Amino acid sequence: MSRDPLSLAGRVVVVAGAAGGGIGTTVTRAVAEAGATVVAVSRGRDNLDRHLGPLVDEGLPVVPLAADVSTDDGVAAVLTAANRADGDLYGLVNVAGGADPSTWMPATRVTREDWRELFARNLETMFFMSQAVAGELKSRKRSGSIVSISSISGMNSAPFHIAYGTAKAAIVAVTRTMAVELACGEGGAIRVNAVAPGVTETPASRTYTDEDPERDRRAIAMGRRGLPDEVAGAILFLLSDLSTYITGQTLLVDGGLNLKWGHLGADNTSLFLKDESFRAAIQR
Repeated sequence: MSRDPLSLAGRVVVVAGAAGGGIGTTVTRAVAEAGATVVAVSRGRDNLDRHLGPLVDEGLPVVPLAADVSTDDGVAAVLTAANRADGDLYGLVNVAGGADPSTWMPATRVTREDWRELFARNLETMFFMSQAVAGELKSRKRSGSIVSISSISGMNSAPFHIAYGTAKAAIVAVTRTMAVELACGEGGAIRVNAVAPGVTETPASRTYTDEDPERDRRAIAMGRRGLPDEVAGAILFLLSDLSTYITGQTLLVDGGLNLKWGHLGADNTSLFLKDESFRAAIQR
């Protein structure tokens, strides 16, 4: 019987940023249901229990791990857990990152501390996790697949969110460069790709985006915001054997938002911002 090209059976996949209840948690479920043992990483034990505990209770092969992947010790803990897990280390999904509402502001007001915090949270974490997993795969002469979350903010302008958008754009550059370096090896290719979601329904996005179907129809070609399952599907494709000849790519998963790119109002702030006081505050 031929192998299901979407199957990840016998493989270990690390999901960094797995327990936020949004894309990372959904990816964890999708990858586990595809047969992989998932080392599901989050800094907070409470989030692991809340969002990943139900997956474990269902019998899915998920190994929750509390670790801070922004530190060397955290990265080392992830590798130790991955090497102990049932199966062969194969994949990494970098979801850890994001930005708090307080990070929205004009470019003229961004401090070095703001800039460095968003780069550390988004770019550095992605790079050093990718470096560690790729190094482990190379040392074991194995092929593999790394997929990172960029953002539509990294594929175009990001008014009033310049540090976040620039960090996400840098993920695209890291992805392309690592893809070249890792494309050929003694154990086979380690493919490196990224996914750039548009506006997606997650707990994090609800902190600044409200329900406005008419606005969504105006701004997004498909007329609605994305769901975590739809982003997870793209990530599963890039992890799987369906994409064995794809590397160095960033796949937009945005419902055609980039095709219209009409989500900025007359003041160049995003129409997705739900609160007029917030809109005013970020421009000060």
